[in-house]
Amino acid sequence: MTDETTPPDDPDAEIRDRLADAVAAEAVFDGWSQAALSAAAGKLGLPSGEAARLFPGGPLQVLTLLSERADRRTVTDMEKAGVDAMKMRDRIRSAVRIRLENHAGDRESVRRGLALLSMPFHAGLALKLLYKTVDAMWYAAGDTSSDFNFYTKRATLAGVYSATLLYWLNDRSEGGEATWGFLDRRIDEVMAFEKFKARLKSWGGGPKTAASRK
Repeated sequence: MTDETTPPDDPDAEIRDRLADAVAAEAVFDGWSQAALSAAAGKLGLPSGEAARLFPGGPLQVLTLLSERADRRTVTDMEKAGVDAMKMRDRIRSAVRIRLENHAGDRESVRRGLALLSMPFHAGLALKLLYKTVDAMWYAAGDTSSDFNFYTKRATLAGVYSATLLYWLNDRSEGGEATWGFLDRRIDEVMAFEKFKARLKSWGGGPKTAASRK
């Protein structure tokens, strides 16, 4: 049975989800490879050629599905958590924590996935998935900006989320408390910088051009 975040118009959604989860489990040992995809299909008892039909793009397509599914689930969980009643800072903190705590997956599987996406020829996909993740977080946080702030907010959150994700991969503290402390510090830094920018703006900050000095 598919979860509530699965697109309803895909007749193969359930088996594709199951196969993707099985590949993620195999990736802990075999990396995000065709071998992991084949092993996962075998464990599910799928007929020959079924894995290639479900994921013609191979392991990268599996990674894409899992990332986009995690984004949808994060939005759903944020709505269930009632983030509308929180301050914006706490909404973003909740978004990052929910994404990592509930939907990132096994650390070693994630580590190997990041290693694959870090290859130069996969940079485009890596950026696309990161953008979708932070865009989903801002959407669930209630962001309605449509000006330049739309892009700066996503770029800023991309930095916070990426840094926290890398920290989380190596965190062995109880309950991930070290990660959440790290996240708080990154958000505090962003908030302090935003206040500094607002102060500069109120002072008429920014370098004056030659034209403005005339």
